[in-house]
Amino acid sequence: MSKPTSLSELPDFTLQLTEGETARRSDFLGHRLILYFYPKDNTPGCSTEAQGFRDASAQLAELNTIVIGISRDSLVSHEKFRSKLELPFALACDSDESLCRLFDVMRPKKLYGRSFIGIERSTFLLDERGVVRRSWRKVRVNKHVEEVLTAIRDLDALG
Repeated sequence: MSKPTSLSELPDFTLQLTEGETARRSDFLGHRLILYFYPKDNTPGCSTEAQGFRDASAQLAELNTIVIGISRDSLVSHEKFRSKLELPFALACDSDESLCRLFDVMRPKKLYGRSFIGIERSTFLLDERGVVRRSWRKVRVNKHVEEVLTAIRDLDALG
């Protein structure tokens, strides 16, 4: 999958979702779509972020917005994480990092003196036509969901 020259030119990618489903970007046309990339299931920051989207699920539904969390974890790990946190949205497995590369979220990181390449916490808001309208990089989980909700409402205001 080649990298687009801008995120508004995204190809129709495929998502391997929890509950054994597969979806394509085109399946969500007519809805807004939040794709949030996170490093790892069952870590404090990733749990807090997922809970924020969970707690805003009614507001997001009213705004015609679907949420999908994406990491490199397996679907089995995702199912456990989703069940534990009672997440009302799907999680996608990107074990081959194709989506991570497409959205350019893989970054050098350091943890306990060890260097590695990992997912930079990032969120993308796609409009009803599947065009990326907003992106957040190096996301801090506190108040992030409120920022996303504001951006969605701003799209409504722009008409």
